[in-house]
Amino acid sequence: MPRRTLTLLTSTLVLIALLCGGVFLTVPYAEMSPGPTVNTLGKAGGQPVLQVSGHKTYPTSGHLNMVTVRVTRSDYSMNLVEAVYGWLAHDTVVVPHDTLYPDGTTEQQSSQQNAEEFSQSQESAKVAALDELGIPVKSRTVVSTVVKDSPAQGRLHAGDVIRAVDGAAVTEPGDVAKLVTKHKPGQRVVFTVVPAGTAAAAEKAGTEPKGTKRVSIVTAKAPAPDPGRAIVGIQAGTDHTFPFHIDIKLADVGGPSAGLMFSLGLVDKLTPGDLTGGKFVAGTGTIDDKGVVGPIGGIEMKLVAARDAGARYFLTPSDNCAAAAADTPSGLTLVKVKAMKDAKQALDKIRTGDTAGLPSCSAK
Repeated sequence: MPRRTLTLLTSTLVLIALLCGGVFLTVPYAEMSPGPTVNTLGKAGGQPVLQVSGHKTYPTSGHLNMVTVRVTRSDYSMNLVEAVYGWLAHDTVVVPHDTLYPDGTTEQQSSQQNAEEFSQSQESAKVAALDELGIPVKSRTVVSTVVKDSPAQGRLHAGDVIRAVDGAAVTEPGDVAKLVTKHKPGQRVVFTVVPAGTAAAAEKAGTEPKGTKRVSIVTAKAPAPDPGRAIVGIQAGTDHTFPFHIDIKLADVGGPSAGLMFSLGLVDKLTPGDLTGGKFVAGTGTIDDKGVVGPIGGIEMKLVAARDAGARYFLTPSDNCAAAAADTPSGLTLVKVKAMKDAKQALDKIRTGDTAGLPSCSAK
């Protein structure tokens, strides 16, 4: 056999062996890829994404699309060949497995967390939208979660409205921790609460909950590294009573990153005219009750998803601007936003065609 043929055959066999080895050699990585996009002004699963009753709504046009990212399952074992292909591909991102599933998080735990974040983002989107429109929303501090085997278990319950701690009025969730930590572990703290059932009945009736009770709890030591701090084992949150019914219908989506687009969609539906002028706008970003837009993960994949769906403009959280600008798909214009008002002003320019002054993202 000629030496050249032998060398070629040997190289081919080595390559085949390496490829076979790569298929069976697993690596601790996961993959992110572009997911579905949904027009918040349109329908999903045959029904409107944003549903409003008890308040006048107006026709809308164009797109205000939220975007998603697909990720591999927590129990998926990526092999070396798949990892290399993902690193080389433009429409996927390979990241350490722990980035998506930290500390051994299971698929079920991750899904539960995403569902909770999605639910909270919907509430904040509603509040931010109504605040932008000058429509008042009643809010109150509640017990969000009770830690298992903590002093509060069986004493306080999720949904209880916290009126006061040790007689001091509570106006926001942060007040609770401040008042509890005035104590030392082992001391008694007194909560004045409206029970969850009473509060739920009042909310259904559209009235302010009444009928408080006092709950006395002995504080415990916080876990390391701060065992000198007193805790009772609850997380306080905010609950809202809206002046009319708003429902967001979107299945199989989790996480907080659609908050901005939900909020803009609600503003569009609740005001005459339309925000987009028929243009195709997509975007992402968390949003809080005050309309402040926060960063999200997977921005590169969301840009690809938006471009592939037909978007021309992408509302980009300011904290994600550098990463987005470093690899922007062709035909997609990034628009930098820090708050709801920025997004509305940008949409005004997009609607009228005055796009030269749009705030842009920089890769620096």
